[in-house]
Amino acid sequence: MSLESLEPAKGSIKSKYRVGRGPGSGNGKTAGRGSKGAKSRSGYSRRPGFEGGQMPLIRRVPKRGFTNIFAREVATVNVSDLDRFPEGTVVTPALLVQHRVVRGKHQTVKVLGSGELKKKLVVEAHAFSAGARAKIEAAGGKAEELKG
Repeated sequence: MSLESLEPAKGSIKSKYRVGRGPGSGNGKTAGRGSKGAKSRSGYSRRPGFEGGQMPLIRRVPKRGFTNIFAREVATVNVSDLDRFPEGTVVTPALLVQHRVVRGKHQTVKVLGSGELKKKLVVEAHAFSAGARAKIEAAGGKAEELKG
């Protein structure tokens, strides 16, 4: 087999359907575009959200609120989520991402106090709720706060 002998599979290439070539073709005159109006003209493209001249929805609905450009995305982890790690593990934000407790690349991780912890762990996070810190220390572990 050589490159010269390669060709498309039989029936995979269709010839272009020729419209506007007389009434006998069944697609003459208006060439399958209906009759009159912008849609029948070449070069027509309606802008997104156009509602035929009616006031578009995006302009009818009032605007509310704002987006804080300085907001930091904080990933939250419950104490019950930490129970999956073996005793004595140093739980870091990188380890949480690796074990898919936290999704994506979050800048900050906060540990919340929902659930129970029965293992002694060293937990490193950017923030802890008072309940989470108490539960980690009650289980004999350590809650170490990271800077940044």
